[in-house]
Amino acid sequence: MTDHRRGIRIADARGGRWRRAGSAGAAALWVLLALALCISLLRRSRVGTALLGGESGSGRQQQQQQPLPTPDALRSRLPVPHRLRRFVNESRVAASAILRGQDDRLLAIVGPCSIHDPTAAREYAHRLREAADAHKSDLLIFMRVYLEKPRTTVGWRGLVSDPDLSGEEDVARGLELGRRVLLDVNSAGLAAATEFLDPLVAPFFEDLVAYGSIGARTVESPMHRALAADLSMPMGFKNPRSGELQGAVNAAIAAAAPQRRLATDGRGRLRLAEAPGNEDGHVILRGGEGGPNFDNASVTEAAQLQAAAGLAARRVVVDCSHMNSGKKHEGQLISCRGVAEQVAAGSPAVGGVMIESFLEAANQPLDPGVTKLSGLRYGQSVTDACLDFASTEGLISELAASVRARRERAVLVGWPSAAALGSGERSE
Repeated sequence: MTDHRRGIRIADARGGRWRRAGSAGAAALWVLLALALCISLLRRSRVGTALLGGESGSGRQQQQQQPLPTPDALRSRLPVPHRLRRFVNESRVAASAILRGQDDRLLAIVGPCSIHDPTAAREYAHRLREAADAHKSDLLIFMRVYLEKPRTTVGWRGLVSDPDLSGEEDVARGLELGRRVLLDVNSAGLAAATEFLDPLVAPFFEDLVAYGSIGARTVESPMHRALAADLSMPMGFKNPRSGELQGAVNAAIAAAAPQRRLATDGRGRLRLAEAPGNEDGHVILRGGEGGPNFDNASVTEAAQLQAAAGLAARRVVVDCSHMNSGKKHEGQLISCRGVAEQVAAGSPAVGGVMIESFLEAANQPLDPGVTKLSGLRYGQSVTDACLDFASTEGLISELAASVRARRERAVLVGWPSAAALGSGERSE
């Protein structure tokens, strides 16, 4: 009897544990279901997708995997009329003649730090065209049309990457919009100059560019030097951010040599390209960590280094912005006038200048995806600060006057051509 009752007590105890275990299991199940529901709701929200990844990550991967147009397809959709092809080629030849010292004018590359508003860029182009026509006897003015932006850390990477300034990359739309801008600028009667940043982007635009440059961050990159060797336009190489000049000279030497490079063809297929070499490579002085280098000693040194290297281009270009302006747009007035004084004094070493300029002075902050586009000021830079157009017109006039002064001095004194600069002496 005792054993029987004991058995019942044992069975009741086990049953209680089972019931308690069952209740705990059911509660855990409900917790899991509630958690799953919360995760599902979070993934449907923007905040949740940012925190959890999931569908947002898949969406980004799908967007990244969407095929881009090939260079041939984009060129076919936005072709270059024959008259513009001729204009681009003639502009390249004219710039080459100036840099080789065969034309005593100055090459002036003027325009926004970067293109973010095609409408404002078109207006700027038409206004700059008027200045170019007024001073065409003394200056060859190209418009700065920068569609890619190198960043030291992070930030808006240019019209090609983020045409809507939204923080969401839409490269297909950026490529098309960038090509339309270049067509518009050339159609306005201004040749275009740009910095080539991503070698894969170059085939989409290079047929509309009359002057190219390689920036301070990429000037020592073999890939970019090989790209320059494959482009049929004058190419400027900015001195590295350290400020030393030999890196830019070495880049010009490397780009002058025929070489092979991996590149894509018009259909986007990888191929081994035969780059013929570019004989119009030259140094662009943009200042460095040690300060500006637009002074006469720096300009003359750069020209002499080019001559010693046997480069066809004997003249150099001075970037009046960046470290030559102390990263202040007003500083360009000082650096550009300093260059104009050298030209007026008869220096044959200066072949051109670069000026960052837009419709309005200074710049404005842009946080892609956060800044309201309706709040952006029309015609003002969203990257480096620029001179306003009125100040730009004044500098252009001063530069033109300096060319006339150099021309008169050359006649009176017998100043040597840029090709004879190597000795740095006058011809008495």
